[in-house]
Amino acid sequence: MKSPITQRLYSLDALRGFDMFWIIGADAIFHRMADITHSPFWNELSHQFHHPQWHGFSFYDIIFPLFLFLAGVATPYSIGKQLERGASKKDLLIKVIKRGIVLVLLGIVYNNGLQLRPIEEIRFGSVLGRIGLAYMFANIIYLYSKQRAQIFWFFGLLIGYWFLLLFNSAPGFPMGDLTMEGNFVSYLDRLLMPGKLYKGIHDPEGIFATIPAISTALLGIYVGNLLKATTPDKNKATALRLVIIGVTLIIAAQIWNLVFPINKNLWTSSFVLQCGGISSLLMALFYYIIDIKGYKKWAFIFKIIGMNSILIYMSDKFIDWKYTTNSLFQWLNQLIGEPYGGVVMILCLLAVKVWFLYFLYKQKVFLRV
Repeated sequence: MKSPITQRLYSLDALRGFDMFWIIGADAIFHRMADITHSPFWNELSHQFHHPQWHGFSFYDIIFPLFLFLAGVATPYSIGKQLERGASKKDLLIKVIKRGIVLVLLGIVYNNGLQLRPIEEIRFGSVLGRIGLAYMFANIIYLYSKQRAQIFWFFGLLIGYWFLLLFNSAPGFPMGDLTMEGNFVSYLDRLLMPGKLYKGIHDPEGIFATIPAISTALLGIYVGNLLKATTPDKNKATALRLVIIGVTLIIAAQIWNLVFPINKNLWTSSFVLQCGGISSLLMALFYYIIDIKGYKKWAFIFKIIGMNSILIYMSDKFIDWKYTTNSLFQWLNQLIGEPYGGVVMILCLLAVKVWFLYFLYKQKVFLRV
């Protein structure tokens, strides 16, 4: 009997890097081309890289939950591997909690910088904070429950969150109100979160929408368990299984959307299923192309981005990448001229960031949280 493939998946880092590629500036290409050409094609692509105002879904909405999903996929390869080596659950619990707290603190630094401010001027909700808390609670569930119980947790959190919004509202609004002003989750954040909220009356990374985000991470853990347990002769079947899971979740999301709209701001349960389905399909695609078929060279750039994802995310607050790019390539912009010089400068900015990450990769320097 062939042994399961237990080494870290190349496709996992590559997909994480693909996800981060859009965050570090690639989306600006579409916005710039839309401004230049005003064509329906580029306008639609540009539109897909803006978040909807409230209900709805665009490609840009997948980036955040995909990263959290992939953190879950990595769990059986990291925490699970340490369990297999005999590490105690208590030690791993402390490690998981510390990582969650560090991510929350990094998120606060990302939002507010390293400066002293009154508490009412500090925004505590953050992307990294949401990832840290959801990762932490999902990993605690992973440590202390079997897979069947994890599945119950996944659905239980989604249904419980739906009921929380369905049978409550902000004072003065009808029960089940899902507007920004009237929904119960935003009201609880206004009531209980310290500091300021991103939109004054609502924060897309508030405390209570972390509840369904735990399910996003749990789905990633489930997929990670599937991949980790796969033997070489069964890897195509696993890829197909991921496709089936992905399609099923997307269909379920569209059905649930009829009564509980897909909404990133509230991280609704239908949003979890929608993003979970797309994430599973992307994982299947990258896994099939890279780890099954062996086509890895094309994904190397994504891999080096994915292996230092937190560092490159935080770097925007401490490194003036635009200044560096202009210093090195302003001559190229002048040669090409407008309107396409701006597009070339975006590509140069991406090249500078990738070169920086490649240098760190060669030096084996990685930000571990």
